[in-house]
Amino acid sequence: MSKLSTEPLIESLENGAILTHYISNRHKIDAVKYEEEALTLIEEYALNKYGEGDVSKLKEDALQCLLLEAEDVPFKKPKKPAFTFIDLFAGIGGFRLAMQNSGGACVFTSEWDKKAKKTYEANFGEVPFGDITQNLIKGYIPNKFDILCAGFPCQAFSIAGYRKGFTDTRGTLFFDLEQIIEKHKPKVVFLENVKNLVSHDKGRTFQIILDILEKKLKYKVSYKILNTMKHANIPQNRERIFIVAFDPKQVKNFADFKFPSEIPLTKNIHDFLEKDKQPDNFYYNTDHRYYPELSKAMVSKDTVYQWRRVYARENKSNVCPTLTANMGTGGHNVPLILDDYGIRKLTPKECFAFQGYPMDKYILPQIANSKLYMQAGNSVTTTLVEKITRNIIKTL
Repeated sequence: MSKLSTEPLIESLENGAILTHYISNRHKIDAVKYEEEALTLIEEYALNKYGEGDVSKLKEDALQCLLLEAEDVPFKKPKKPAFTFIDLFAGIGGFRLAMQNSGGACVFTSEWDKKAKKTYEANFGEVPFGDITQNLIKGYIPNKFDILCAGFPCQAFSIAGYRKGFTDTRGTLFFDLEQIIEKHKPKVVFLENVKNLVSHDKGRTFQIILDILEKKLKYKVSYKILNTMKHANIPQNRERIFIVAFDPKQVKNFADFKFPSEIPLTKNIHDFLEKDKQPDNFYYNTDHRYYPELSKAMVSKDTVYQWRRVYARENKSNVCPTLTANMGTGGHNVPLILDDYGIRKLTPKECFAFQGYPMDKYILPQIANSKLYMQAGNSVTTTLVEKITRNIIKTL
C-alpha cells in the first residue's frame, strides 16, 4: 500500500456522494453515471496532494481503501437484494434501515442537511447527494428501481408551520417527487408525513397530492395514519400518515396490500432509557429557576414529562410524547424524566431509541447534541416503516 490514506478523502472532496455511490454500486449498470467522475475526483485528489508520482497506483490504493471503508459500517447492503429502492429526503436513514432489514438495496440517496449526511455516512457508508430539486442531482438517479421512499419535508403542512396551501405542486418539494415518479415509474411509492397533512387547508393539500398520484401518474393509492405506540410496540405517542402507491401495470395484485394492524404495547419507557447516571449537562440543578416547579410536578419515574412554558406536563399514558425537530432549537423542548439521580432531559441516544434505532449498533457521530435531537425528531420510526415495508414486499 502506498502512502495515500483515504481517511480524509471523502471530506477533502467536494462531492463524496459520487465516490461512495460509485463504490457501493460499481457492479451495477447504472454505476457508469458515477464511474468517470469518481475516478477523475480520485486522480485530482492524488495529484493535488502529492504533485507527482504513480497516479495509477495512487488511484488503485485509494479505491481499495474506499472499498474497505464501505464495508466498515454497521449497516451494510445485502449481498443478494430482493429489491432496490431510492431514499429521498433521507435524513439519517430511517427508511433505509427499514428497507435493508427487509432485504432491499439502496441505489441512490439524497439529503441536503450536512450534519444529517454525516450521521448517514457513518452508518451506511454512503454520502447522500444534495439538493434533489436540482436537475443535476436528479440526473444521478438510476434509470430503474423498485421503490421510491420519501419522508418529504412537512414544514409547510404541519400545525406549527405557516398553513399555506397550494393550488398545484409547483414550488413545493412534492413537485420534485412528481417529476421523479413520472420519469422512472417505480413499482411502489412509499411516503411519510405529519398527520396534519390530511386536514391541512381543509383537506385541499392532501387531495391535490392524491390527484397527482392517482389521476396524473396513474398509481393506486392507500394511506393511513399510524401511531408508533400502537403499531410498532415502541412507547412513543407519534402519529404519522403513510402513503403507499402501486403502479398497477407492474404490480397486478396491488389490492392485496394492507397496512399493519394495531398490536399490544408490551414495552415501557424503561426499555429505552439509560440505566446509569448521565453527564451532568442533561440534569437540572436545584438552583435552576424551573427546578421548584419541576420537582413538584415530576414525581413518577415511570413516565415522561414535557415543560410547557410555566409548568411540567405529565404523559398520562406513561409513554414518550412525540419527538420533534424543535428539540434541537434550545430551551426546554426535550422531554424530561425523573431517574435515580435527578430530573433530566432525554439523551440523544434515548431519543434515537424511541425512534426504533438499534442503539447497540447505530452510530451517533461527534456533532452537537442540538443537531442530534433535531435528527431524531425529524426521523421516521424505523421499526414501523419496516412493518409497512414487509407488507409491501408481500404484495410485490
